[in-house]
Amino acid sequence: MAWTIPRLDAERSRRRAQILAELAGARAVRQREQPQRERTERLRQLIATRRRVAG
Repeated sequence: MAWTIPRLDAERSRRRAQILAELAGARAVRQREQPQRERTERLRQLIATRRRVAG
């Protein structure tokens, strides 16, 4: 018996496209913010290291 993919109704298809677009947008925001997060984390590590050395 051959498998067939059931057709999605129009509403479900529209919702799926909307969710995928929102996920893509969220992913783009995370990628833009990633360098700032890395710089912040590196700065925190540097400050902690200096406190240990100076303390």
